[in-house]
Amino acid sequence: MTVALNLPVQHGAVHKLNSDGITVAFVSTYPPQECGIATYTQDLVHALEVHGYIKKAIVVAVSDGAYAYDHHVNFVIRKNNYEDYIIAAEFLNESDAQIVNIQHEFGIFGGNDGEFVIELYRRLTKPIVTSLHTVLCDVDSLKKRITQLVAQYSKRLIVMNSIAFQLLSQYYDIDLTKVTLIYHGAPDIPFGLKREAKKELGLSGRTVLSTFGLINRGKGIEYAIQAMGEIVKHYPQTIYLIIGKTHPGVARREGESYRAELESLVDRLGLHEHVKFLNRYLTKGELIRYLCASDIYICPYISLNQIVSGTLAYAIAAGKAIISTPSFYAQEILAEGRGLLCEPCNPRSIAEKVISLLSNPDELEAMERRAYRFGRQMTWQAVAWDHERLFREVVACSHILQAQLPSSDSLPIMPLAPASG
Repeated sequence: MTVALNLPVQHGAVHKLNSDGITVAFVSTYPPQECGIATYTQDLVHALEVHGYIKKAIVVAVSDGAYAYDHHVNFVIRKNNYEDYIIAAEFLNESDAQIVNIQHEFGIFGGNDGEFVIELYRRLTKPIVTSLHTVLCDVDSLKKRITQLVAQYSKRLIVMNSIAFQLLSQYYDIDLTKVTLIYHGAPDIPFGLKREAKKELGLSGRTVLSTFGLINRGKGIEYAIQAMGEIVKHYPQTIYLIIGKTHPGVARREGESYRAELESLVDRLGLHEHVKFLNRYLTKGELIRYLCASDIYICPYISLNQIVSGTLAYAIAAGKAIISTPSFYAQEILAEGRGLLCEPCNPRSIAEKVISLLSNPDELEAMERRAYRFGRQMTWQAVAWDHERLFREVVACSHILQAQLPSSDSLPIMPLAPASG
């Protein structure tokens, strides 16, 4: 049985709590679990608290292992334990939370395509706002049904890309009046720290390309490495930094085979002086320093269905020139000259875009400034403020919306097979 955690308060954090603020519960993965959504949730909680936008945050962590959580985590759902979702709903219903924000992505919950989370939705009596980290256009029947049920049980849906509106309407028949756009958050980094960051990291005199995040085959890093063979012919001082450890889920399934393939490719191409791996999970401060030092951020992802990318959000908010494959997210975020799109799985296309930018430093700087201006709406303070306004709106009108929401008895029942243990 899951039990609530009594953990000591983490000292040293600065909280400007608003006595009139609301109490919000968050359901998500959470650090120290190494997961992009976990980091996102922690950053959102911190921003809401430190700016005084909410009175209190309660975190229900969805866990794939044993972790030492901070004081925000009051309850843990073991990912593959069906009973835990039922008990978590009881815990939240009895808590002083006025609203529940569920971070949804199919892979972070248990059951087929994360279907166990529907039992949590069914049993919650508090108003729910769901943040959708995945909205697929090429979707199977189970994922479609889960998304539709998530929408039915939610008062509002948060998406991080305007293209999601079209997808939710076209592929899921979801009422778009429920949907709100709030961009993925990112640190508020001063513009123009490149020279200082390069000096600090021992990269002075180098042209720095970078890619960061948890490494997996979908990142398409091999194509950027191959592009370096052509780039260094024109700009021999260029270095490509591949920043981040292998995704824990990938490491469990296949070990370090993908990283070994990338390192072998570097060997074959003779690029030891031009491609470097930082094989670890960087602190936020370290990540920001490497991002500041970058001249161009490369996002060579293979899948184009991505509706949001935390790494791209960080890069554009930092005012980086970006070259990316045309995912749904990149198409919007890099529009109007904020970046360049390259063809997927095409080293030549990547190389051409990089060389064109390095050959035109004025345009590179202008692109950086366009990106930085756009990124001001993506700083964590701005994103937290957008969340606070939405949460207040939902809480204020929840008694009206409750009458409009179908009861759990009237909603179609999706069979969910309980997990053992």
